[in-house]
Amino acid sequence: MLDSEPAAPRACAWPSADTQGEEIRDLDPALFKPGLALRDWLLAEGARLEDWAPLLEGLADRLNALGVPIDRITTAIDALHSEYTGIGRVWTRENGFAFKLFPHGEQSERAYERSPFAEAHRTGRWLILDLRTTPDDAFDIIPELKAEGYVYYVCVPLCFTNGTRNGVTFATRAQHGFDSRALSVLRFVMPTLAAVLETRSVNQRLDNVLRIYVGDEPHKAILSGTIQRGEVSRIRSAILFADMRSYTRISSELEPERAVELLNTFFDCLVPPINAEGGEVLKYLGDGLLAIFRDRGDDTGQSAQAALSAAVAGLVLLEQANQEGRFPTRVDAGIALHHGEAAYGNVGSGARLDFTVIGPDVNLASRIAQMNKVLREPLLMSKAFADHLWGDPEMIGRHPLDGFLEPVPIYRLKAAAEMPAAAVMTAAE
Repeated sequence: MLDSEPAAPRACAWPSADTQGEEIRDLDPALFKPGLALRDWLLAEGARLEDWAPLLEGLADRLNALGVPIDRITTAIDALHSEYTGIGRVWTRENGFAFKLFPHGEQSERAYERSPFAEAHRTGRWLILDLRTTPDDAFDIIPELKAEGYVYYVCVPLCFTNGTRNGVTFATRAQHGFDSRALSVLRFVMPTLAAVLETRSVNQRLDNVLRIYVGDEPHKAILSGTIQRGEVSRIRSAILFADMRSYTRISSELEPERAVELLNTFFDCLVPPINAEGGEVLKYLGDGLLAIFRDRGDDTGQSAQAALSAAVAGLVLLEQANQEGRFPTRVDAGIALHHGEAAYGNVGSGARLDFTVIGPDVNLASRIAQMNKVLREPLLMSKAFADHLWGDPEMIGRHPLDGFLEPVPIYRLKAAAEMPAAAVMTAAE
């Protein structure tokens, strides 16, 4: 095991953050211009490539052209995401590009502690290994690297300006490994590569956070510049409004942590079918949600059928969760379906805005959802929605709705066979 880098003078003052020009000290003068060309490529093109695959492949190709024998590159980048804590990406000469997600939890923590990244982060130094003399139990990855024929391995710690600890590794099968000439090229390139990786990471974190909290299409609108108060865009779609029956009563007996768990389990039943049918959850509204299924061209029946399929599937999953005892008490839902216009709008004051969904069609869907409890029906539809279906729903009367001058016709699925028995609420709350 070799270690050629001096200890970092302070926490996170790794080569990615503070080199003070030292990366040029040992570089062969003949490599200065081609090294600058590689730096320029990283900044001008590598930072803007949409995918990671051409970035890592392009970096490997250019390093090999400079005499640095690269057969494998990996990156481990922290991620701000609700479903995973980081992303590992790998390029190899024989298999090309692949990636994996590191889930939150102890499993990822244990894997990290047994990785070269943990050691590099603890010391703030480049970890340079001659795999021929490195014990198999030094790190969990060592037996795999040896089995694949790699001879030398370099792990570089990267500390981004937001304080996250990341890293990049290089491996080669060349018997002479990474000599001083090759290491000098890597040191020369590393500050630029770190800056490019951080730029891509920051952009991805922003994209992830917006997508998680406002949805797919709204996040695109926000990133494209739709952030002025009063801006409105309209979308024709099937609208799905769902909420939990008697949430206030059920949650009043729960600790806050259990109430959050209750909501998450509830949404785990409703949201996957929405996603599977091409819908978009636009808002979580306490114990409810609002989703849309966009019209695609003139075939408005497709969006309505997708919304209906998602609603029925969600009710079935909810009943399964009840049967499995995943709730502290029985939980039912009311779902309303409508077809009309969903309007996105920026509302708020000053620098604090909300990208929300507004309009009479959204209001109608929410009012119909309130009738689920009154009519003891888990799934209700407006006439506008029923008219777009391929089937033949039945009207169950005209009913007064808060905020609407005239009684509104409300529909349900016509035959009991169309609604799985498991999806029907047992009682009005």
